[in-house]
Amino acid sequence: MQLRKAVRADAPALTDLINLAFRTERFFVDTDRITLKQVEDHFDKGEFFVLEEEAALAGCVYVEPRGERAYFGLLSIDPACQRAGLGGRLVAAAEERGRDQGCAHMDILTVNLRAELPPYYRKLGYVETGTAPFPADTPTKVPCHFVRMSKALR
Repeated sequence: MQLRKAVRADAPALTDLINLAFRTERFFVDTDRITLKQVEDHFDKGEFFVLEEEAALAGCVYVEPRGERAYFGLLSIDPACQRAGLGGRLVAAAEERGRDQGCAHMDILTVNLRAELPPYYRKLGYVETGTAPFPADTPTKVPCHFVRMSKALR
């Protein structure tokens, strides 16, 4: 499986992959996770890294520098490829990119309703640092919020 930096031409495949991976969130939100336009807009602020095999995307992660901090999000693994260590490989790539950009910390957000995520990220060295509101323009079936997590990169 090859790791590479995504290019804008990957945007349609990235959109499909992210929405497929985030279908697990349909229990609290009815909409797709992201639109093609939103993926394209992410290329203006940060970059995506992808894992692919035979030109098919198996996973992706978005990384954005924010001064001394970096953010990663949209960690997405094709459900057919899950439980093979691809998520950890992409998180490591995101962290390496943050270090390369001189960032001291990596930040992430998880939805509080995804109870399986904080333990996963804790194993990777992340700690909870607070909460943040869920976007008001995204209707949800139940109330929810983000859990902020962070990890020192140095």
